[in-house]
Amino acid sequence: MTTAPTIITPPVSPAMRAARSVVWTLLASSLLIKAAGFAWDFLGYYVADGLGYGTTAAGAALTAFGLGWCAGLASAGALTDRLGQRVGLSLVMALSSLACFALAIAESFPALLLVSFFLGMTMEIHRPAVSAQINATIDSEAGRTRAQSWLYWASNVGIAICAAAGGYLAHHYGYKALFVVNGLACLGFAAVAYRVLTPRTATDSADVPAVTYRQVFADPSLRWIAVAAVCGMTCAWGLVSVLPLLMTDDGLPPTSYGLAMLANTITVLALTPPLTRLLVGSGDTPRYPLVPILACGCAILGLGISLAALQHTTLGYAAAAALLVPGEIAFSVALGAYISTHAPRNATGRYQAVLSGATAVASLPPLGIALALNTGGRPLVAALLVGSALVAVAACRPLAKALRDTQQEQTHPLPTPAP
Repeated sequence: MTTAPTIITPPVSPAMRAARSVVWTLLASSLLIKAAGFAWDFLGYYVADGLGYGTTAAGAALTAFGLGWCAGLASAGALTDRLGQRVGLSLVMALSSLACFALAIAESFPALLLVSFFLGMTMEIHRPAVSAQINATIDSEAGRTRAQSWLYWASNVGIAICAAAGGYLAHHYGYKALFVVNGLACLGFAAVAYRVLTPRTATDSADVPAVTYRQVFADPSLRWIAVAAVCGMTCAWGLVSVLPLLMTDDGLPPTSYGLAMLANTITVLALTPPLTRLLVGSGDTPRYPLVPILACGCAILGLGISLAALQHTTLGYAAAAALLVPGEIAFSVALGAYISTHAPRNATGRYQAVLSGATAVASLPPLGIALALNTGGRPLVAALLVGSALVAVAACRPLAKALRDTQQEQTHPLPTPAP
């Protein structure tokens, strides 16, 4: 954490100091809400093992969660851009707490599918709002890139901590107690957002022209980075969607899953500061272009998760989880750089929602992975994950062209026709 002071440049006024303090508070809250995200992290284990429905049913519940996630993020981006961060975070995190409490009492399979969908709708609501706050507060491109990268880092570390702690707690106290804790954490985040964020005024809304998702998706670079993000996140998110299915198939307990995620957490803590410093630098502009970083990150993610698919021991899963970390860091730096340098200020929420939606779409494959595991075994699962990584790397080529074209248009705009 020694690089933390370099994320935001020294404040120039009390107002700016207060605004940047809000960013730090939101980053810390993002980590904590993920660290307490037991409802999602252990949804697969709860359905398959805790209630005894099996891996296919667990994959269906995780898929329902992913569908809800996609729907919720689209609403989150629009809500952030139109009504402001305070409304989005406070209201929907409170609704997320209700979904967590509902999961603690739902036991029938139809009820579990319904609760999983609504849990997915609200779980990632904070991401667009926090990204919009970062872009509105920090001046330099590199500073925003570092902060956006640390937002991804906070989420990844929180998820890993959740798995490590949750495995122990689930073994001793049961799954339902974890879901209640998750609901209380969501309520706490809602209270923090309401306390530290200021409401958007009518003047603020009038000064910024409204945009639509149709306008946002007219940006070819966003379309291509979304493709790369979906395929790359399919590999990265395998830690919390594919790994539980594989380890359950091996008969390993939740504590083994917690140990694998602990290995991932320790590696993340050790490598994030030096790799972020290496890839972003300490100046006002990022050191390296984002496309090569994204391609390398996706390739490493594909290698790591495909190796995980071929493991059968706790040690093997832990080693594969640690191998994923450099790819996670490079991936998060690249997406952070894109949001900080290419997202318009009046559409940051929607841009971040699209990229966060890549994570949501990447959470949909568990049902397919479960079916592949039952029909083709581990080699088929590994082949599917490698194929996803290759598609992500291939999408980086047209992404680079789209970014070059956008830069040329900004540098040499077309002349305005004479009246």
